[in-house]
Amino acid sequence: MALVIVIAVIALLAGLAANRWLRPRLLSEDDDTGMAVKDLVGPLLTLTVLLLAFVLVTANGSYGKAEVASRGEARALDQLVETAEYAPDPQRARIQADAVCYARAVRAQEWPAMSNGTGSSGPSVWSTDVRETFRPLEGKPVFGMLIAADNKRSDERDERLTQASASIPSAFFWFLLATLFITVLALGICVPRKNNRGQVITLAVITALLTTMLVIIRDVDRPFGGIIDVKPTAIGEVERQANRDFLAHHPAIQLPCDGDGKRRAA
Repeated sequence: MALVIVIAVIALLAGLAANRWLRPRLLSEDDDTGMAVKDLVGPLLTLTVLLLAFVLVTANGSYGKAEVASRGEARALDQLVETAEYAPDPQRARIQADAVCYARAVRAQEWPAMSNGTGSSGPSVWSTDVRETFRPLEGKPVFGMLIAADNKRSDERDERLTQASASIPSAFFWFLLATLFITVLALGICVPRKNNRGQVITLAVITALLTTMLVIIRDVDRPFGGIIDVKPTAIGEVERQANRDFLAHHPAIQLPCDGDGKRRAA
């Protein structure tokens, strides 16, 4: 975000500097004439519409899929907890405890890591433990239901981690940044050198708007970090419900993890 703003400010200053020293060598027209404010609005509207369309596609794609996957993972985990009610008591207690710890690990460990486009091994500790709990249940009716719920949880987590990575290639983002720089620089050269207060103000507004749009593109392309981000609300709610149910059925048993989903020392 800071890089985009710095490049835009440099482009604006370079355009105004070029207007003062380079324009007289490029144009032979009278120094009081030049591109009017209405002429600057044309490129503004065109570029704004294009960037808005790109932002809408990006927001509907990466951000939307990330939010759907997050909610889907939470629903699958909740289904796993509810299905565990049909399992024998030892497996039921372990599955529900692991589900609480898994939710905590996702919320406290993996969510911050996803802001950088990476995942965490914390939740995998508990998902592996859950699958090991299924082994004594093989051949029983509840086994298939537990496997289906866990597979759904795993698929939704994979989708969430996939959407945490940037969907816009770095080369394309740099192309957009270079386009912003060249556009602002070219418009700065076309501003008249005298009686140009209106044109300079308009150019500054154009620069600010284009910079804001590029920052938004950068932000929504990373749905788990930045200003516009997906919160771990759904997985947090499942964590609270699963923890409540576990304590209600097994008040004397301590969860095998702390508040951040890290395994307790034996």
